[in-house]
Amino acid sequence: MEFLRTMVMRLAALFRRRKLENDLDAELKSHLEMAIELNLARGMSAEQARREALLGFGGLEQTKDLYRERRGLPLIETALQDLRFGIRILRRSPGFSILIILCLTLGIGANAAVFSWIEGILFRPYPAVAHQERLVAIGGTSRDEPRGTPLSWPDFQDLQRSCTLCETLFVSKITGTTLSIGDRAERTTGSIVSANYFDAIGIPPMLGRGFLPGEDTGQSAHPVAVISYQLWQGRFRGDPQIVGKTQRLNGVMHTIVGVAPEGFYGTFVGWGMNFWVPASMEDIFESGGYKLEDRGARWIEAYARLKPGVTFNQARQEFAAISGRLEAEYPATNRGRAIRFWPLWQTPFNNAGTLLPTLEIMLAVVAFVLLIACANVGNLLLVRSFARRHEMSVRLAVGAGRARLWKQLLTEGLVLSLFGAAGGILVAYWCRHALVLLFPARGGVQMHLPGEIDWRVLALSAAVCLVTTLLMGLVPALQTGKIDLAQSLKMESAGVVGGRGRAWVRSALVLVQVSLSFVLLVGAGLLMQSLLKVRTASPGFNTRGVQDTAIDLVSAGYDPARAQTLQDALLERVRALPGVESAAVARMTPLSYVSSATAPIIVDGYQPPLEESPTVEYNEVGDDYFVTMGIPLVAGREFTRADDERAALVAVVNETMAQRYWQGRNPLGERLQLKGRWMQVVGEAKDSKYSSVREKPTPFFFVPLRQNSLRGSVLNIRTPLAPQTMATAIAREVHALDSNLAPYEVITMQEQLDRSTSAQMVAVTLVGILGGLALVLAAIGLYGVMSYAVSQSTRELGLRMALGAGSSNLLRLVLSRGLALTAGGVFLGAAVALGLTRLLGNLLYKVSPYDPLAFGSAVLVMMITALAACLLPAWRATRTDPMQALRDE
Repeated sequence: MEFLRTMVMRLAALFRRRKLENDLDAELKSHLEMAIELNLARGMSAEQARREALLGFGGLEQTKDLYRERRGLPLIETALQDLRFGIRILRRSPGFSILIILCLTLGIGANAAVFSWIEGILFRPYPAVAHQERLVAIGGTSRDEPRGTPLSWPDFQDLQRSCTLCETLFVSKITGTTLSIGDRAERTTGSIVSANYFDAIGIPPMLGRGFLPGEDTGQSAHPVAVISYQLWQGRFRGDPQIVGKTQRLNGVMHTIVGVAPEGFYGTFVGWGMNFWVPASMEDIFESGGYKLEDRGARWIEAYARLKPGVTFNQARQEFAAISGRLEAEYPATNRGRAIRFWPLWQTPFNNAGTLLPTLEIMLAVVAFVLLIACANVGNLLLVRSFARRHEMSVRLAVGAGRARLWKQLLTEGLVLSLFGAAGGILVAYWCRHALVLLFPARGGVQMHLPGEIDWRVLALSAAVCLVTTLLMGLVPALQTGKIDLAQSLKMESAGVVGGRGRAWVRSALVLVQVSLSFVLLVGAGLLMQSLLKVRTASPGFNTRGVQDTAIDLVSAGYDPARAQTLQDALLERVRALPGVESAAVARMTPLSYVSSATAPIIVDGYQPPLEESPTVEYNEVGDDYFVTMGIPLVAGREFTRADDERAALVAVVNETMAQRYWQGRNPLGERLQLKGRWMQVVGEAKDSKYSSVREKPTPFFFVPLRQNSLRGSVLNIRTPLAPQTMATAIAREVHALDSNLAPYEVITMQEQLDRSTSAQMVAVTLVGILGGLALVLAAIGLYGVMSYAVSQSTRELGLRMALGAGSSNLLRLVLSRGLALTAGGVFLGAAVALGLTRLLGNLLYKVSPYDPLAFGSAVLVMMITALAACLLPAWRATRTDPMQALRDE
């Protein structure tokens, strides 16, 4: 209790300093006066009596310090004193302080922004969903598809019944529909979900209800929907009576049963969901018909929440056991297939997996930028500490300990880093949604990639701030330990050439900045070359002169027969337009965000290995598709209008499929079975890209649209005309057939290819921006070092000029010193880059990590930057007055 009472009194003393100081002054004055009176009574003179009284006290200020230590908390008081003194010092040099704070703001802000993207896209991408650290994405794998594919509904139900280590499992499959019909169709995104979706994620609708048990069973049995808060406010004007009203979704009237809460965008990384429908409505939104009872139809994107305390290894073992049982029970569809899970940041079926390599690179890049900023600031503080050597020497001479000076310098660094951290958090807050600006809208739908600045991001930023403080303040603080009091009043000349004393510290920091900047420039060069090669590589079809658009007949309520009639009429009109060479319809566009249909197949005469269950992607296309897209046929023919529902079923396979399943034999005339129907191969097409430009050759085949769904949404047009011209003409022809219909945007296939490589473009843009920032910081650091070296070498420069050196000699002297530092940094950076650029392998396309063009370009840029940074100090050196310099020294 006594200790507690003492600590409370000491703590209270911090807030009553002025009163306690006044009381102490009064008490000491009273004691001093009484001592003087006693000395006067002993016969001393007034002067002697005062002197003896003061000697008896041992010094008033020392006595005050003794009482201050007993009444307060010296550690906190000295820290506050250092803080006040540090702020005064920084206020005396506002330009210097602002430059340092700006460097730190950029460095810490870049790190905090990337932290927020990683938090909001990879680790906790679903706002308001609880316990995301226990959420995992579930998918399937096979020998041919190790990265993960969707599941079938029966497999999901078996997993849901058998899994004992999962708290809950639910389905969330992205889909879409057309809601607005006018001059231009507008697409909106939604999800096909299991009935337990809202209960599983713990987010009840703010109005109405979620889905009831059993509403995810049956074919088109439950046309109900939950809409988002954003859709409710935008399209329905916040109607409080919205529950119970209907909305046409993909041609079917759905009853709105609930409204999701504000700020909830669904469970898909990349797009915000505007509506949710139960899985029973799957055949309305998905191509390929009813799939809820088809174990071979894999279309589900599922999640599970592990029970508390369950490890990933335990869950993997249970999933493997369930997969093995399903494979044994259903060999026709599950042979060679397994069910596995991934953490959220590796989810294979949304943009988390797509952006993971980019964000990994960004994390390393911003760490480099922060180190460059710290080196830059450390250099500035080091120069500042040299200018304050006299002050530090005086403080040491009057009794200050070196530890006290260290503490003071570290406190000043802390003040600067706190301002930099505050500015960095503000920059990160402004940039938390900036990532989406780098992605183009697809089909009129803008991506949704918000960053998340929560306590974890703030804590990590605070840790960065602390590390920054240590890095900044440590080098100047260590220099105080080398101050020689005997030489404290003598100025040490650093010299321009070689330098003496502590010039090596500044040079080392510049080497760090130059080397790290060089690494970033090399990385940016490699990514830029890779992006150019990706966008100029042939995807196997024509990208120039081919355009595509889409018309959502399903959302407009067209049945298959009526849709076929309109498609035929529209094709005739489009083919008759001036400048149109050919046109064709298809179910999906290559390289679009709409995935190809996938189904198990049986190939006549092919006996698959025991571990393989052949599953191949395919597209449904119309007549003239291959000539329109520019996909060459190796053999056979393409589809004609005669390949309709009354004709024999046919297919066209690609080269990789022919090689794998017919193994060198001519596939023409051979048979394959799709969904229980046998079809004959009538053509073999060249391989092309279907989902990604970077994909390896994969088996793929095509079936006639007329023999399958009869409703194609994509219109491909081969024409040399501009997209704007075709957009006007197509809209006119569509309105002539149905005034309520409107086409989507018209884009070239090159634009489609460019959009499919958006992730690489984002990586190039971000690395380029941060690399440019690092280059500027390195230039500032080099300029600061050379400028300080010139200012400290006035006597040397004056002496050289007095001995006959000309302006060109001095200019060459300073520039050579700066370029030598740069060359050293480039050499060091090249060694580091050779070890690190191989980590870019996932983002590089047909570019070596050791590409000489990237390295050579980085060397050239660094040398030009160094020359620009050293030019002004070198020019100042040539303006040195030798007489004035020697007189001042």
